[in-house]
Amino acid sequence: MEADQCPECGQPWHEATNPDHEFAYSAKLIMCHACATSAKTVRAHQDGRGSTDGLHVHIEKRGRG
Repeated sequence: MEADQCPECGQPWHEATNPDHEFAYSAKLIMCHACATSAKTVRAHQDGRGSTDGLHVHIEKRGRG
């Protein structure tokens, strides 16, 4: 049931908020290279004083035929 889930991680509230489970979880960081490129491109645009109003980012993998 969605109401019993953390909106961020999707884990059930009754498990994720139980003090006995404080060290029961592990997490790892992964990098989406497409999102990283998008963020860097937007940051460069902003650093050049470009407006982000209405800005959308189109991501395309290089080398596609």
